Amino acid sequence: MSIDTGTRGVRRARTAPARHILPRFMRDPVNALAELGRQAGGEVVRLNLGPFRPYLVTHPEHVQQVLRADWTNYRREGMFWRPLQRILGASILGEGRPWEESRKILQPLFTVRYVASLAEEMARTITARVEELDDYARDGRPIDAAEEMAGIVNQAVIRVLFGDKITRADGERLAPAYDTAATSINFRLLMPFAPYSVRVPGDRAFMRAVRTVDDVVFPVIRKARADPDGGLDVISALCRARGDEGGEAVDRQIRDDLVSVYGAASESTAMTLTWLWPLLETHPEVAARLYDEIDRVVGAGPAVPAHLPELVYTRMVLQELLRLYPAGWIFPRMAMESGEIGGVPVRAGSQVLISPYATHRLEEFWERPLEFDPERFAPGSHERRHKYSYFPFGGGPHQCLGQHLFYVEAPLLVAAILSRFRPTVTGQGPFTPAPAASLRPRQKVELNLHPLQRVPGRVR
Repeated sequence: MSIDTGTRGVRRARTAPARHILPRFMRDPVNALAELGRQAGGEVVRLNLGPFRPYLVTHPEHVQQVLRADWTNYRREGMFWRPLQRILGASILGEGRPWEESRKILQPLFTVRYVASLAEEMARTITARVEELDDYARDGRPIDAAEEMAGIVNQAVIRVLFGDKITRADGERLAPAYDTAATSINFRLLMPFAPYSVRVPGDRAFMRAVRTVDDVVFPVIRKARADPDGGLDVISALCRARGDEGGEAVDRQIRDDLVSVYGAASESTAMTLTWLWPLLETHPEVAARLYDEIDRVVGAGPAVPAHLPELVYTRMVLQELLRLYPAGWIFPRMAMESGEIGGVPVRAGSQVLISPYATHRLEEFWERPLEFDPERFAPGSHERRHKYSYFPFGGGPHQCLGQHLFYVEAPLLVAAILSRFRPTVTGQGPFTPAPAASLRPRQKVELNLHPLQRVPGRVR
């Protein structure tokens, strides 16, 4: 990588030549971007990827500029968003009027108070689903962590989104379909300039997954709109908000919002929690303290919302987990008008890549950035750091609505599992990120679940 400084005080971005970065970018794009950000010390980097030359933005001040200060100029448009729009449509994860309307309807549904009103039902759903793992523990059969995290989270989120308006069988079709969509999109994400007139690897699987999602969601929407009620679930709220409107276009808008929220609340949480188990395996001191807290607060269970304020260390572990493995590892944007980022000219139409995964690993803002250390988030002992040095849920007007939901469902799920079992990872790492829409381990994470034997006063 070389640095080139322009004349008359105008800076040029550091440039990363194609021959140096293209092979690793194709093999491991997540860590390739993080390494480029580290080498540049947070300066803007121009990536030479042949016909595609985006800007990598990692410095917190530059991230804040793109996501908040100048957010109207850096929009969720362009070649990176095109493949995602085939499943997300025009929704809360889009731009313009559809985003404005959807956010106005959905934002009140994801406040701390509203999520708290749903927490009891989520807790019951999570407990019942975790109890189903007893058979694996009793028989000594390992579980696929990603698959089971997705199954448990999916069941809880389905209750939030659809209430009792969807069968369990249909609900369970969504998680694997969304997983297929997130993984089969790899080629399109790595080669976003590839024409859509040419079928590339993953296209058929992706479109099959989209059809499965539509086959599940559209009938539920039509049923809910035909018989609206006062339910607290998201689909009821969307139907009430758009009750005076009619036609297929409204059904489609509700579908797009539901699918987008489902991905943010289910897929992202499940993949984040999949990374937790290898980290606990390699950090026994963290695991021991986490187990102690859950044994003290939750005991034999079940884990309920009233336990959440006392699960302080659990929340610290989850915050550090999000620092190292944010599900949304890349936030693409397109510059609508020419401007500057960090003094570097950026022309209109240019693609800008923001990576929380990369920013969270900058030595300039994090001491020992590659180490898993929940103490960074201990109450009252926060290091003084830039607000945008940590942004696992994004920032600015497009900040993810699901962060309050995450901090309810994730600790409840972790507590539900650890109040019943002590998981151990089968096989050895390292576990590395796969190139996908959401950050997930390339390797399968398998867990053996060891049932807890409780005697008065202690666990063994």
